[in-house]
Amino acid sequence: MASVQRITTPKGLVRYRARWRDPEGKARERWFTKKGEADRFAASMATDVARGQYLAPDAGRVTFADYASNWLAIQAVDPSTRQAMGIYLRVHILPALGSARLADIRPSSVAGLVHRLSETLAPRTVRQVIATLSAILAAAVEDGLLRTNPATAKSVRLPRPDSRKVEPWTPAQVAAIQVAMPARYSPLVTMGAGLGLRQGEAFGLAVEDVDFLRGVVTVQRQVKMLGSRLLFALPKGRKVRTIPMPMVVRDHLAAHLAAYPAREITLPFGDLSGEPMTAALLMTSREGKPLNRNYINPGVWKPALVAAGIAPTRDHGSHMLRHTYASVLLDRGVSIRAVSEHLGHSDPGFTLRTYTHLMPSGEDRVRAAIDDSWGSGGVDAGLASSE
Repeated sequence: MASVQRITTPKGLVRYRARWRDPEGKARERWFTKKGEADRFAASMATDVARGQYLAPDAGRVTFADYASNWLAIQAVDPSTRQAMGIYLRVHILPALGSARLADIRPSSVAGLVHRLSETLAPRTVRQVIATLSAILAAAVEDGLLRTNPATAKSVRLPRPDSRKVEPWTPAQVAAIQVAMPARYSPLVTMGAGLGLRQGEAFGLAVEDVDFLRGVVTVQRQVKMLGSRLLFALPKGRKVRTIPMPMVVRDHLAAHLAAYPAREITLPFGDLSGEPMTAALLMTSREGKPLNRNYINPGVWKPALVAAGIAPTRDHGSHMLRHTYASVLLDRGVSIRAVSEHLGHSDPGFTLRTYTHLMPSGEDRVRAAIDDSWGSGGVDAGLASSE
């Protein structure tokens, strides 16, 4: 419902007040000097509310930069995720759309941004940038500042993700890397290839997390970097998990602890302003400090790759150890669901899409299953007796 009321001001001026209720039932009003303008405006507001196309009258004055700044400040996400979103905004989105009014952003605006980003960024990064933009515009729709999200239009076509298949290292390559690592840091290879730990999870593994008697490892924290500072946090996806510990891993970790005793490290938990947490970490630096990827990757990991005859490229980061771990499990017939749980993936479907090419073929499994079950006299004996 909407209405127009004629008002005479104390100075004798005639004004017309258009009144309506927004979709949330809140009373709104706007003043006009001409009755016809007030009538048309009130009717349009009532029609938009009825059709579910309502926009706040001041929507056209809100700039993307102002709205995005407020949106980012209230996001209840992991601090590192907020930091990444902030970088996407500052470096890639605001230079293109920051001064634009929300109401002026069209699908063509987003498509143009995708095109420009694709000239210099990897497809995966472009998709992450546009996902951040889309989340902001979706919130603007919910706030009644946009009718639709221009980032989800059919004309906005994102680049396809890299389709390169994971090619895990061989056991010989993993062994060569481990031999090339300084003794203090060689368990990082064992934790990656033998437990499937992410680098930050290996940095954050504590004595209390390793049950040498039961042969299991509990992954319940990681060391993260926010800006230039370190903190403890839950594993990626906030997924605490327990992993079977092979004997080769158990023996290596036990020998490492004998040579390099665990050090108690205290860091804020969850955020730089979080409560301090203390853990006796298995892996620390020579100075007894928590490991820092900005030192380990260029100063330890890449030299070990070169010594092992492997190109020190971005594709050969420590995550390759996780790929090797997954490939070994799948080759031995471990289920996708179990591999997904051990890796800490939130979706077994992601694990399947990533590693399906490493699984033994269905035909090979059928042959092996029948041969194992009937090959020792079962089917052969039956055939022979029937002849």
